[in-house]
Amino acid sequence: MRLSKIHAGPVLDFFTPDFTMQLELPLAGTAIAAGFPSPAEEYLDLALDLNKELIKHPAATFYARVKGGSMVDAGIQDGDLLVIDKALEPREGAIAVCYLDGEFTVKRLAVREEGVYLMPANDEFRPIRITEENDFLVWGIVAYVIHKPG
Repeated sequence: MRLSKIHAGPVLDFFTPDFTMQLELPLAGTAIAAGFPSPAEEYLDLALDLNKELIKHPAATFYARVKGGSMVDAGIQDGDLLVIDKALEPREGAIAVCYLDGEFTVKRLAVREEGVYLMPANDEFRPIRITEENDFLVWGIVAYVIHKPG
C-alpha cells in the first residue's frame, strides 16, 4: 500500500492511505497457537486484504508514524504506525490523537470530575489537564497499532 505524507510534526507524521489497489495476502486456514504448538497444517487457503481488515471508514482513516516514547506501556513505541479513525467517537480510556495548542500528540483520554486529561503510558511523562485556555481537539481514535517485534 502506498502512503502520501500530509503532515510532518515533532510527535507524529501523518499519511493518507491509497485505496486504489487491493493488497491481498495469503491467510493461514487455521489458527496459530500462541501456547503449546499444534499439529502443522501446511496450506494457505484464504486471502486477506489489509485495507478491508484494518480500515472501516476509508474517508475518515489516516496513518501516523509515532515519534517518542510517552505511550510505550500501552504498546505504542517510537516508529510504530497508527491507524487512526476520525469516525470513531472519543470515549473514556480510548487512545486518541489530539491536537493541543498547535501540536499533535497521542495519549489515552481520561474524564475526571475535575476535567479531561491526556494520560501518557510512561511514568517519565506527566498527565496533561485540558483547560478552557487550551486549543484542543480530539482529532481521531487509534484503531490499530502496527509495530515490528523487537
